[in-house]
Amino acid sequence: MWKFSFYNTSFDFLRWRKLAMAWSLLVLLIAIVSLLSQGMNLGLDFTGGTMIAVQYPYTVEIPKIREILSKCGIRNAQAQHFGTSRDILIRIPPQKSSQLDNASLGKRILQTLQSDKDSGGDGATLRQVEFVGPQVGQELVEQGSLAAFGAMVCILIYIMFRFEWRLAIGTIAATIHDVLFTIGFFSLLHIEFNLTVLAAVLAVIGYSVNDTVVVLDRIRENFRKRCKYSTVEVMNLSINETLSRTIITSFVTLLSVIVLYLFGGNAMRGFAIAMICGIVVGTYSSIYIASATALYFNVSRENLLHLNLHSNRGDAVDRY
Repeated sequence: MWKFSFYNTSFDFLRWRKLAMAWSLLVLLIAIVSLLSQGMNLGLDFTGGTMIAVQYPYTVEIPKIREILSKCGIRNAQAQHFGTSRDILIRIPPQKSSQLDNASLGKRILQTLQSDKDSGGDGATLRQVEFVGPQVGQELVEQGSLAAFGAMVCILIYIMFRFEWRLAIGTIAATIHDVLFTIGFFSLLHIEFNLTVLAAVLAVIGYSVNDTVVVLDRIRENFRKRCKYSTVEVMNLSINETLSRTIITSFVTLLSVIVLYLFGGNAMRGFAIAMICGIVVGTYSSIYIASATALYFNVSRENLLHLNLHSNRGDAVDRY
């Protein structure tokens, strides 16, 4: 049976490590500038406010909806299609009125839309109204940031004990690279950042570390087996040996997320976009950022063998 495999490839990946690092630094600089200049387009989960879903009997244009809302005196409202061109999603930031007024805002908006018969508003129906208080949104921002920070700290501690501090720095550098790239992408394109996207960012952290650990484990194994190889040769060999697993895993996961993006609806679109970014950049960073960073800190066979002799004394490691 014919079997597709990248196991016997011999690409010199680390030959381009300086160019890759320069490119990554440029992209991260753009992401940081975007985050500092325009911030994130936070959803109602974080900012608080009211989300209203309205269905029209016919296709309706977004500029017309915005015009009606402006006449109604609602400022900074966002309107967009979701699902079909007959379904409208309206996001309204917290108003200066009381929470009771915000809760009844959906009915007032619906009455205003229904009064405009030229756009078919007389047949519009209210599908959903959600209200999130600003205090709840602020708590979600803080808890979400703590969750991401805590995950990265735990990863750092695990890698330092499991491998070696130079490899741990490479892993953390790759993880920070992937997270900054993902949220920078959302900031640059002004895509809404909500709770589902935050969940995707946490998943990206786990995916990035998982992919990187596979490569690092093979590097450590080859350092013990390939005594006559240089550090760069061992790293290139390890990346090539795990290339088949990396490509197949990333490709299959990417296919699933693309299907989720195409058919998951508006609620899952942000999650799918974040996962697509994370999978693509995570595969790249496990090859270039993690390995190149460890190489920059002069990781060597002696570092890893010394660590293994102390942590695995008396087991099969001595046979090497």
